Amino acid sequence: QVQLVESGGGLVQPGGSLKLSCAAWRFGLDYSAIGWFRQAPGKEREGVSCINSDYGSTYYSDSVKGRFTISRDNAENAAYLQMNSLKPEDTAIYYCAARTGPCSSGNYYSVLAYDYWGQGTQVTVSS
Repeated sequence: QVQLVESGGGLVQPGGSLKLSCAAWRFGLDYSAIGWFRQAPGKEREGVSCINSDYGSTYYSDSVKGRFTISRDNAENAAYLQMNSLKPEDTAIYYCAARTGPCSSGNYYSVLAYDYWGQGTQVTVSS
């Protein structure tokens, strides 16, 4: 059974940083695009970022562009989301997801575009 496991969430003050990790079990990420989503209470799941298997193409939502950086390490079968200058509105459960095809500006934000999901990790930004 394919499994994606997120880690690295927690409580951080506004302006602080966190780095989320997404590890894959029984599934090779080499040829998969990896996306990060978040869901705040009472809101729909929002696409945050995506990185393709070629390392070259990445996509970000306007709400995180310039503050978050997505990366991956195929040798470690993992992906990461470095989050800087965090704001209270970044508070949410963060999920990683994988899709067998590439992501693009037209699909990275769609939950329907991904085949596998992790269970999520809570990020809380508060003073």
